[in-house]
Amino acid sequence: MDEKEIIARIKKLDRAIEAYRDKNRLLYYNKDVVHLKQMAFHKCLKRNRWVFGGNRSGKTECGAVEAVWMARGIHPYRRNKPGVEGWVVSLSRDVQRDVAQRKILFYLNPDWIADIVMVSGKASNPEGGIIDYISIKNVFNGISRITFKSCEMGREKLQGASLDFVWFDEEPPEDIYDECLMRIIDKKGDVFGTMTPLKGLTFVYDRIYLNSGGDDEVWYEFMEWADNPYLDQNEVKKLSASLSADMLERRRYGRFTDNAGPVYPEFDEAVNVIEPFDVPYYWQDKLSIDPGLNNPLSCHWYAVDGDGNVFVVAEHFEAGRDVRYHAERIRQISEQLSWHTDSSGRIEALIDSAANQKTLASLKSVTELFCENGISVFPKVNKDMYSGISRVKEYLSGVGGKRLYIFKSCTNLIRELKAYRWGSGDLPKKTDDHCLDELRYYLMSHPKSGEPSVKKGIIALDKERLMSKLRRKR
Repeated sequence: MDEKEIIARIKKLDRAIEAYRDKNRLLYYNKDVVHLKQMAFHKCLKRNRWVFGGNRSGKTECGAVEAVWMARGIHPYRRNKPGVEGWVVSLSRDVQRDVAQRKILFYLNPDWIADIVMVSGKASNPEGGIIDYISIKNVFNGISRITFKSCEMGREKLQGASLDFVWFDEEPPEDIYDECLMRIIDKKGDVFGTMTPLKGLTFVYDRIYLNSGGDDEVWYEFMEWADNPYLDQNEVKKLSASLSADMLERRRYGRFTDNAGPVYPEFDEAVNVIEPFDVPYYWQDKLSIDPGLNNPLSCHWYAVDGDGNVFVVAEHFEAGRDVRYHAERIRQISEQLSWHTDSSGRIEALIDSAANQKTLASLKSVTELFCENGISVFPKVNKDMYSGISRVKEYLSGVGGKRLYIFKSCTNLIRELKAYRWGSGDLPKKTDDHCLDELRYYLMSHPKSGEPSVKKGIIALDKERLMSKLRRKR
């Protein structure tokens, strides 16, 4: 065999491989180069999952693959069914054709398609028209159906169906979102969304990112250009340099922005929020309370390791209750934590100095009422707003080697850290900040990042450092 014949055979083999890959694109998804955040989305077993991503970050890709996997009954991480009904909801029919529909067809092997019904155009050329639905052969010998919907249709035309999944390609209006949630109830189906947050602080920001409803099934991931291994990094640098700071936040990083901006952009859930663990007794420090009767009372339990890292380990957050009730709940949680007390058996806590004022319902101050109910509160806290915010920023970012860690169970503190935004007059907006107030009180009472903590013996410090290292390795 001569050299030309060898080259010809190699080229023929390459064409055969390319044709096979072209017909089996789903098989090679995330095989050559792994997009880690796409895989995190697919592996998540929550029923309401969202990817907030910049343009070209790979978010739409994982939404389309998720839909095809479910329809085919071949999802590698979830329980599969012999035939499913799913919707793909786009902003308009034109966007459907150009984005979600194209991606679905890209990952569908033609042999898997049982039927295509068109709204306009020819089924023989579905890419050029607008698809109503695709019937897909399921590996369990059933037939699945992916139906394409548009937000322009309005909520009323989305009624009546019973679905296994809904994929929102970009952010829908809230009434469309709510109607689609109704469609998955009886089948205990899934909702997933892939979007670039261009509309600011919308209902998705509130209900998904902040999870204001406390839904255990809500999950999200941010996805940016650097996460997409298929993007040319030189092009990323050029485009990044051409965008304004606000547009860069949205279109590169997929972050929610408004004209004000977050007070604590240093807060990173992947770093500052951790799984709960049994805190050593000698780490326990104080509680901090922001009192409220009509408004929520916020109380957190704080611990400090030998390196000066601060841990927020428990939370009490409730509105419309009196001091007696709150004191009882604080004692109950403290007992569950085996929290230390002072020499008189009282729990020690910092509290807003406003607690020295008498309430309308009592001749005694809130401070006095807490003391009567077994909580020793210290109202002489530093309430300076600017220095307090600066101190929180230091601990969030780990300046000076000390960092703030928050147990995942402290959901209200986490929500407030994400939602806290600047208002007018160089002041934060005075809403939803009860947890943040008492966090400032505590950190302002704690040694400044970089300063020494309370002096302890060499053996105690070595023991605490060892415990800290062991915890981080878990």
